[in-house]
Amino acid sequence: MQNSQIRDFTQGNISRQLIKLALPLMATSFIQMTYNLVNILWIGQLGSRSVAAVGSVGMLIWMMNAFALTSKISAEVAVGQSIGAKRTDQAVRYASHTTTIAVILGLSFGILFFSSPATFISFFKLESDIAQEAADYLKIISVGIPLIFLILNFSGIYVGSGRSDIPFYFNASGLILNAVLDPLFIFGPGFFPQMGVKGAALATVISHFIVVILFVRHLRSKKGALGGFPLLTKLRKTQTLNILRLGVPAAMMNVYFSFINMNLARIASIYGGYIGVTTQTTGGQIEGITWNTSQGFATALSSFVAQNYTAGKIIRAQRAYRSTLKWMTVFGIFVSLAFIFTGESIFSLFIPEKLAYQAGGEYLLIMGFSQVFMMIEITTQGMFNGLGRTAPPAIVSMTFNTLRIPLSVFLASQIGITGVWWAITITSIIKGCTSVLWFHFTRKKHFNQYDEIT
Repeated sequence: MQNSQIRDFTQGNISRQLIKLALPLMATSFIQMTYNLVNILWIGQLGSRSVAAVGSVGMLIWMMNAFALTSKISAEVAVGQSIGAKRTDQAVRYASHTTTIAVILGLSFGILFFSSPATFISFFKLESDIAQEAADYLKIISVGIPLIFLILNFSGIYVGSGRSDIPFYFNASGLILNAVLDPLFIFGPGFFPQMGVKGAALATVISHFIVVILFVRHLRSKKGALGGFPLLTKLRKTQTLNILRLGVPAAMMNVYFSFINMNLARIASIYGGYIGVTTQTTGGQIEGITWNTSQGFATALSSFVAQNYTAGKIIRAQRAYRSTLKWMTVFGIFVSLAFIFTGESIFSLFIPEKLAYQAGGEYLLIMGFSQVFMMIEITTQGMFNGLGRTAPPAIVSMTFNTLRIPLSVFLASQIGITGVWWAITITSIIKGCTSVLWFHFTRKKHFNQYDEIT
């Protein structure tokens, strides 16, 4: 009998199912972005130096989140493909395995960052007072790193089951709590102590803890994903190797991407000082408008394709890909125009200092030319992931992200800090075009053998 907590995407209206799955995912992605923007909004009142401190830690957390994709992507694909094959028992085993791996990885990274925060912060070459503020922030945030791994993993399990609404509700609850606690802990009104950036870190950790509690309570109930499953299990070779096969390429792609961006932040610090770091980190969060929209639809596409591909309905999967590409292109054009013509005004909403929002306006203007191509790349990545072919998008991303370093150094030496931004935009355009071409040739070579099964 079909589990009521599982949604079957192998039949029915494609657009309606994609939108129904994608909207909660997109909203959840925006919630993750808003966590950071809320922190920046309040910390911006302390000054751009504090924003630079928190932004540098954000780069490290981004890298850590990339490692968490090992379990998250594997959960989405393995659970989705198991459901497509009508193997709920297999989906349960994968859910337990990815959760166990998430706990192991989360604890490892939490201990690593907690034990030596100053060592990691020193990479960015910040001024001593900013570096100390960043290290204090990182030490508190590191306590919540295992929670972040679990939140992403549980989200992947629910998405693979077709229940993207559950992660949205729980993450939204965490965001509301974080928005309430931030000003209380940062500025210390009433009996609350004034903690500055440490308060922002503490508010985030508490919010993540509540989200994990909500997930665990729901998972242990009768309405939980897959009807409830053991959260921890003894790792078995077959499931573990398949999880690593699915998750590691996507994780390494994002780890490498975050490492490249850490190096770009370092170059920005060299050529633009703390304003350069503030511009990149805050501008990157604002740019999350397009990133998270496309990531939400790409994740939905991955889950949709995973079920249909396993069921032999490859034509249906390709129709979903084409529809998603059209939607992302239209949205990307809209955001590009907003960044190009109103970038400075957008940036000033978060940091009111004139020098900072003028630099941020230049960043968003240049990024505006590549938003459509970035969304195309991410959408195509979702298609590849759903097919279980996580290597091609990883190769494209790692190859052209590597090019950003020498290109940014060269351009920055010629035209200053904006050369770093142009290096990002140029390579984003190339990645979008290359991803589409790779999928085009993959489809022609491998998928002609499939017929639509109705």
